[in-house]
Amino acid sequence: MSRLTNEQVNQIAERVLGLMQGQGRAPGQPLPAAVSSPPLAPSLAPGIFSDLDAAVAAAGRAHLELVALPLEKRAEIIAKIREKMLEVAEELARKAHSETGLGRFEHKVIKNRLVTNKTPGPEALQPVAYTGDRGLTLIERAPYGVIGAITPVTNPTSTIICNTIGMLSAGNAVVFNVHPGAKSVSIDNIVLLNQTIEASGGPRNLITAIAEPTVESAQALMRHPGVRLLVVTGGAGVVKAAMTSGKRAICAGPGNPPVVIDETADIEQAARDTVFGASLDNNVICIDEKEVFVVSAVADRVIQAMQQAGAALVPSDQLTRLEKVIFEKQNGPRRAGVMNKALIGKNAGVILAELGIPADERTPLVIAEVDRDHPLVWTEQMMPVLPIVRVPDADSAIDLAKQAEHGNGHSASIHSKNLDHLSRMAQEINCSIFVKNGPIAAGLGHGGEGYCSFSIASPTGEGLTDPRSFSRERRCVLVDHFRIV
Repeated sequence: MSRLTNEQVNQIAERVLGLMQGQGRAPGQPLPAAVSSPPLAPSLAPGIFSDLDAAVAAAGRAHLELVALPLEKRAEIIAKIREKMLEVAEELARKAHSETGLGRFEHKVIKNRLVTNKTPGPEALQPVAYTGDRGLTLIERAPYGVIGAITPVTNPTSTIICNTIGMLSAGNAVVFNVHPGAKSVSIDNIVLLNQTIEASGGPRNLITAIAEPTVESAQALMRHPGVRLLVVTGGAGVVKAAMTSGKRAICAGPGNPPVVIDETADIEQAARDTVFGASLDNNVICIDEKEVFVVSAVADRVIQAMQQAGAALVPSDQLTRLEKVIFEKQNGPRRAGVMNKALIGKNAGVILAELGIPADERTPLVIAEVDRDHPLVWTEQMMPVLPIVRVPDADSAIDLAKQAEHGNGHSASIHSKNLDHLSRMAQEINCSIFVKNGPIAAGLGHGGEGYCSFSIASPTGEGLTDPRSFSRERRCVLVDHFRIV
């Protein structure tokens, strides 16, 4: 594809600026400085810049080039991105594991492949038409322009891949402020994506980032006048900052997903699914099962089945020692504690070794029976340590699950064959993802139906994001004509 000249970019901007930036500018009125096509600052690598202004300017120009391309070309670019990301899924997983020290390499491969295969593309943006006696109304989805995206250390490459596919499919460019703790692998990922886009005939710098991301650069990105939409995937602090930035923000915040297991559940399946879910990438994913409420009548069977599924049970007389190992500070009953950062995302065997309990390297999960007020229940621990609470009945379990979820509206699950229990929890838990009789990862399409997203926007209400989340509805009405029938 030949590169657009400055004059051509301005001509495109004249036609689309009002659509992309929402500014009602009269024809011939001078273009804002943000799109007046000054010479672009050189990149350090494809899409990587030394300062934020340069990254935003480059993305803004690339966005205008993207919307000038046929939709067929956009679909081709996304297809090539999927192809390349599947090719490098293991390489990026290994780099992410090496740099962050979090999770398990093999599970990061699963995440990379999952988002590559199951994140929706341009096909999600189908137009809608209404006809009647008064004519035709056509509804289409338009891009925002330049999106500012902040990504977490827990899912660095999977979030970048997922956001890139969804945002580009909607016609946007994106500027990433990646987590400093995953800077190297994130930049490698962005460079690979840009190389793939250019090789596919797409614009240069459609995805950009700064080489040295910081908390300050994230704050600057949120305030930047060239950014139209914020997409934040991270903790409560960065979510709050985005939501008070004055910009439209899509925020994926923390979760503390509970599991309910009642007396009608398939015990072996419930145990296997819970062990898998709570140990997925060593529990650093926000949708991972974090605490279990099990009806007393089947509690012993559930614990035994979890051990048969590979989990290691901490004896009750070792619980105090476990607390000292995994907590830096406890704040009392039913209050979140401060976890030992050195053990976040580490293998279960590492934690067990701190207790002097021998464990196989393949041991996926530590389980411990605790009372309902224990801080492990009320803390998003992000370690493969799963607290189990006995309760008298399913209603009590659902009540506690609702409380322990903290109103995050994120994720939850239940294992039951009782329709009343399934229905009650579905109505009351009010989460973006609610899974019945499966691991919560099934809600991301891993072993379940439906599409995937690693930006699950519960605080702002979008739920699992897709290209529609990154686009604006545009309505075009023709009065009294073009009703064909």
